Amino acid sequence: MRIALLGGTGDIGQALALRWARDTNHEILIGSRDPERARTKADEYETELDSVGVEREVKGFANEMAADRADVVVLAVPAYHARDTVESVADRVGEADVLVSPAVGMDRDDAGFHYKPPKAGSVTRLVADAAPEGVPVVGAFHNLSADRLANLSVDIDLDTLVVGDDGDAVDTVVQLAEGIEGLRALRAGPIANAPEVESLTPLLINLAMENEGLHDVGVTFE
Repeated sequence: MRIALLGGTGDIGQALALRWARDTNHEILIGSRDPERARTKADEYETELDSVGVEREVKGFANEMAADRADVVVLAVPAYHARDTVESVADRVGEADVLVSPAVGMDRDDAGFHYKPPKAGSVTRLVADAAPEGVPVVGAFHNLSADRLANLSVDIDLDTLVVGDDGDAVDTVVQLAEGIEGLRALRAGPIANAPEVESLTPLLINLAMENEGLHDVGVTFE
């Protein structure tokens, strides 16, 4: 399977790219608005993988070209770029593809981080509303520490919550998530439940800020 990480030069894009490249045989494509930056970062990811004994090819493209080549397109961009990114690749994705949204709307003040969903109610819903008709959208990977995930010397034991209205698309993302060693994917219902999932992220960031030793805090459910 080909996975395109649009905005894959950022923190969560890097983290997912490295873990999927190390732990699976999926083809990893890095997308960026600047294709040269995408190629440079792809080379850096290959070097990082080589340092842990993994020889993999990672390719970099403009976002549009990466989406055109992929089966699963991960919108690894900030929440305020999610709609624009979907619209920029709308003619490159079809009903056989899956769009994945890990972004969360947040504000920060002196007290910490606070959930700030868009008018659609959640970033996942915003992406679904912006996606071409018939293209399934799934929300996942919201509550993961990108720093912890990107550190390949660290073992993880974490859960990610997956929301979506298309059962087959959800199954695809669950399988992709669980291809990452130590990551368990839990189905959390339809996109209507995305606000509850996304709102966990600022809570976890605040916990990490306020408690020594919780810099890379994540969630598990028992």
